Amino acid sequence: MSRPVIVVVGAGPGVSGSVARRFAREGYDVGLLGVDQDQLVALAGQLEDLGAAVGRAVVDVTDVEAATAAVQRFGGFGGRVDVLHFNPSAFREKNPLELTVAELLEDVALGVGALLTCVQAARPFMSAGGRVTVTGSMAADRPWHQAASLGVQKAGVRNLVHSLDAALAPDGIRAVSVTVQGTLAREGAFTPDRVADAIWAAAHQDLDAWATEVPYAG
Repeated sequence: MSRPVIVVVGAGPGVSGSVARRFAREGYDVGLLGVDQDQLVALAGQLEDLGAAVGRAVVDVTDVEAATAAVQRFGGFGGRVDVLHFNPSAFREKNPLELTVAELLEDVALGVGALLTCVQAARPFMSAGGRVTVTGSMAADRPWHQAASLGVQKAGVRNLVHSLDAALAPDGIRAVSVTVQGTLAREGAFTPDRVADAIWAAAHQDLDAWATEVPYAG
């Protein structure tokens, strides 16, 4: 039987990289979607050192056709996607009196809309036991007004996860967002590796008590 596969959307050196390494250590092969070639190459090397087979694609996930093709390519390698992890968001330092509608929609297309694209692309390769995981944020509940679009994205993606879980659950696939209730740091409770551990745990919840949002408070 082929090894399980995680596709990491928005892959880079932070939480997404830690998630990729966490799953690789558990025996997963990894597909990486990101926008920075150098970061993807570096992360792929780390994952290969952990024994994972790695595919990578430089892609703007707001480009529906390109993102769909990349996810489907990863799914086609082994015929499966066991976990889809979604990490992207846009940080735009504008308050709601400065932010334009066009800018808000552009950011929501990345932080929320791209999840739809990637889940729909991965769905034919997912089966019972599959998981969709999302990096959430306290910005959903306590937005910083100087980056108004970020709170909208995080509230929106959490809401979408609830709907995705309801739609996928009849086929044994579940979705969950992990709300990080703190600021990422190099030390302490909110390091990317600690958040990745929380995402791993959320993906392996007891089905009898499945929660579509799991807070991580350190």
